[in-house]
Amino acid sequence: MRRSIGTTAVVAALALAATACGGDGGSEGGGADGELSGTVTFWDTSGENEAGVFEEIAKDFEQEHPGVTVDYVNIGFDDAQNRFKNAAAANEAPDVMRTEVAWVADFASLGYLYPLDDTPLGEQGDFLDQAWASTQYDGQTWAVPQVIDTLALFYNEDLLNEAGVEVPGSLADIRRSADAFEEIGVTPLYVRGDDPYWFLPFLYGEGGDLVDAEAQEVTIDDEAGVQAFTQMHDLVESGAAITDVNDGLENMLTSFSQGDVAMMITGPWDTVTAQEALGDSLGVAPVPAGSEAQGAPQGGWNYGIYAGTPDADASMAFVEYMSSPDTQQRITEELNLLPTRESVYERPAVQDNELVSFFRPAVDVAHERPWIPEAQSLFDPLRTSIEAMLTGSASPEEAARDTADEYRDILEDWQ
Repeated sequence: MRRSIGTTAVVAALALAATACGGDGGSEGGGADGELSGTVTFWDTSGENEAGVFEEIAKDFEQEHPGVTVDYVNIGFDDAQNRFKNAAAANEAPDVMRTEVAWVADFASLGYLYPLDDTPLGEQGDFLDQAWASTQYDGQTWAVPQVIDTLALFYNEDLLNEAGVEVPGSLADIRRSADAFEEIGVTPLYVRGDDPYWFLPFLYGEGGDLVDAEAQEVTIDDEAGVQAFTQMHDLVESGAAITDVNDGLENMLTSFSQGDVAMMITGPWDTVTAQEALGDSLGVAPVPAGSEAQGAPQGGWNYGIYAGTPDADASMAFVEYMSSPDTQQRITEELNLLPTRESVYERPAVQDNELVSFFRPAVDVAHERPWIPEAQSLFDPLRTSIEAMLTGSASPEEAARDTADEYRDILEDWQ
């Protein structure tokens, strides 16, 4: 049974007091003999390509701290946000959760995350500015960065060479290449129509955004937003891209691995699968630009600690270990994921990683998303509108308008 949310302030105060007094609190305290002790339930939302590595790292933490038991649970990404919120409301949430960057503000606004400002985890240190920004809400720190990412264009160099096509720099280039690829029986691009995160490069490429959080205005239905829907629609209608509104990730990876499409847009989490399928013919390039700019979203994952964790010392020590430079280097070496610490990029093993060398500059210019509690809620209406457009029941203009109407209902306090 988890400690009630109502005791959060008391829990935090006691932990901080113990740490300040040099007692049993802090990352090395908790047990009667001064050894760290307790149980940490860890909800890991990573996919099957990554879960085994994170579970092994969690076991290694147990080896270093024999008094702590880590209950590792892989819950997958789907519906994880709501599962955590429901568990927290019932005082049964895990001690630590791997949370998508857009969920932090939501969880913090509900009082479900442990405040970190006055703990060792509350110091930015060498964490990248853009990664650290996603841990902030209402002027406080509520999470610790795990990995950072963005989207890029993965391409099959052999197929591009066979078609006589250069790596495209824009969506217009992709449309112009359709005939050349058709001659070799290949579609240029796979566009994911089932996940609105993959719509963001279209939106940023037109100079638009979902909302203007600072001005508290919905912007998805402005001219740039309509043009973004139009760009996605026209790619598919012209035959320059194929799509699916269901099982997009699996279908995309299968199509790319089998050579049915020459290019796909995805992130560093899919590099292992892509390398296994294509080997040396795999290439990576920036997301193709729209009519205004090249724009890919900032993504990533953080570690959040449940506000009612009964073993706060153990939970904080676990997060400190999981986000440490050594652990981040290991994650990069084994999974090609991008570190969130500046110092890790300076390590030879990371510097020699070709995909990290590409993605790091891409991350530096990635488009920061609005860190508002409603951020993730903006995806469901967008997903519905994209599906309606791609299945022919809505025009790009209608898709933009319908999305904006839903946003204004969600963000009614902005009116």
